[in-house]
Amino acid sequence: MEQFRLPTISMPKLPLPQAIQEVLNEAEEKLAHRPKLLQLFKNCFPNTLETTTKLMDDGTTFIITGDIPASWLRDSVEQVMHYVPFAKNDPDLQRIIRGLIKRHMEYIHIDPYANAFNETANDWHWSTSDITEMSPWVWERKFEIDSLCFSMRLAYAYWKETGKADIFDAGFKAAMVKIYNLFRTEQRHSELSPYRFTRNNGIPEDTLRNNGLGMPVNYTGMVWSGFRSSDDACDFHYNIPGNMFAVVALRHMQEFAEWVFRDLEFLKELKALEADIDHGIKLYGIYRHPKFGPIYAYETDGYGNYCLMDDAGTPGLMSIPYLGYVTADDEIYQNTRRFALSNENPFYFEGTAAKGIGSPHTPKDYIWHMALSMQGLTASTKEEKLEMLAMLEATDADTGFMHEGFHVDDPNIFTRKWFAWSNSLFSQLVYKSMKDGIL
Repeated sequence: MEQFRLPTISMPKLPLPQAIQEVLNEAEEKLAHRPKLLQLFKNCFPNTLETTTKLMDDGTTFIITGDIPASWLRDSVEQVMHYVPFAKNDPDLQRIIRGLIKRHMEYIHIDPYANAFNETANDWHWSTSDITEMSPWVWERKFEIDSLCFSMRLAYAYWKETGKADIFDAGFKAAMVKIYNLFRTEQRHSELSPYRFTRNNGIPEDTLRNNGLGMPVNYTGMVWSGFRSSDDACDFHYNIPGNMFAVVALRHMQEFAEWVFRDLEFLKELKALEADIDHGIKLYGIYRHPKFGPIYAYETDGYGNYCLMDDAGTPGLMSIPYLGYVTADDEIYQNTRRFALSNENPFYFEGTAAKGIGSPHTPKDYIWHMALSMQGLTASTKEEKLEMLAMLEATDADTGFMHEGFHVDDPNIFTRKWFAWSNSLFSQLVYKSMKDGIL
């Protein structure tokens, strides 16, 4: 098996923007009766800014994922999404988020198939055995449909929250066109795609079969993806939550095209692509489960084969309303949620310390803090939200932070001590619960 050592990177500690300090002060008052939850929130809420964020001289922002010195498009967006609602009147926070969006657009121009990038063209890579078209800017080149969607998600949220159009330059428009063209290409992956990926490290989930092309798929209108949001290879390459996210991203892009760039021809093309993908989801992405009724599959190949599971990563089936594809009261989503939180989901685990969704990315009987946070964020009852908060509060192994996966019988056994995305999602749940008055 390939051996490698992660390079180290030093990130300066940013002074916290005023709006973030005010949130922490608010929490001091409203969570005073829950001292451990308060301390977790005070640790986790500013964690991205304090440990993973670097303001660059060119006006961009570079954000590492935590214990890995690279910036994932997906992770870096979710690491700052809980800050966006406070950006409207805070120029320092606007600078951080605007800079991240600008850097994302530059990365998309470098390689729209890559999922993770370096701070500079330093030629650092997760693996030295990858057979694909690498760039010295690219840390990892696993094509995950959600990566590009997250970039659009952050731009849309920033625009709507602040009312500022300072992110919308020619580079942004060109990145939108790149995303559109890539999605169109990957609707017919085997016929049109230049993308290939193999990794010779002995881990089957880290590589694509069929000489890097992936397993065969039928045309469905959906967009092919090589890997999941966990960075593991897809079994069947139409990832349903990923394609749902693409539908939402294309809706955001339509608003950009119509109201910012005034490009009605591009608007028409974006609408047609959205309709293709959405039709494919409804035609191929729903499985008639004998116990739960119609549910959304996790993956399909368009030939009638399905992967029935849910993964702790976002996008996953649990996160469908969080992403904005349907609301939480959608009947098929509710069926899917019951499936995902049952033993029918091969990655749902129950133990003496906790119960919830894990991932093939981590060992059996490990559940993820992110899955518990997402379950709370998408829960329809106060009782379920409070249950998730209590479980999160009780399973930090007294580290003061969230982790990746932890053992269902012993939270002291866990993966990734420093995982900023998990801290951010937890913070989002705590703050929302605090504002909703359920704490």
